[in-house]
Amino acid sequence: MIYYLKSLADTTAVCSTANVAMMKLLGADKVIDYTMEDFSKNGETYDIIMDTVGKSPFSASVRSLKKNGRYIRVVHIALAFIFKGIWISITGSKKVIGGSIKETAEDLVFFTGLIESGKLKPVIDRTYPLEQVADAHYYVEKGHKKGNVVVTV
Repeated sequence: MIYYLKSLADTTAVCSTANVAMMKLLGADKVIDYTMEDFSKNGETYDIIMDTVGKSPFSASVRSLKKNGRYIRVVHIALAFIFKGIWISITGSKKVIGGSIKETAEDLVFFTGLIESGKLKPVIDRTYPLEQVADAHYYVEKGHKKGNVVVTV
């Protein structure tokens, strides 16, 4: 998922060359083109690393965290990831977070407020009618979407 979230933290986006301009437009303070630089080898450390695509190397990402840092993975949670995450979280100051969450009505109210105030703007890549849901899935599975894909009912 790609969202524009205004000025809540200093952010570094990691993306391909084709998405650098969009990440800057969305407000990233720094953008790293992974085709030219490996963020995990640049010597920088981060408070939070959020992998929304499932492509950043787990061990390298955890090594790039500051003490008490958090690694959050919102896609592709494999059993091995769960065990590694539990081990890291138990044995050190860094924490690994992953899995699905249950949304509440309060969450929707909170996000509605962010959207209405202009602090959160979802990036919509494509919209498909319900009848084309298979096409929407195929497009997402190709792995090159540049925002959210919406299915309208």
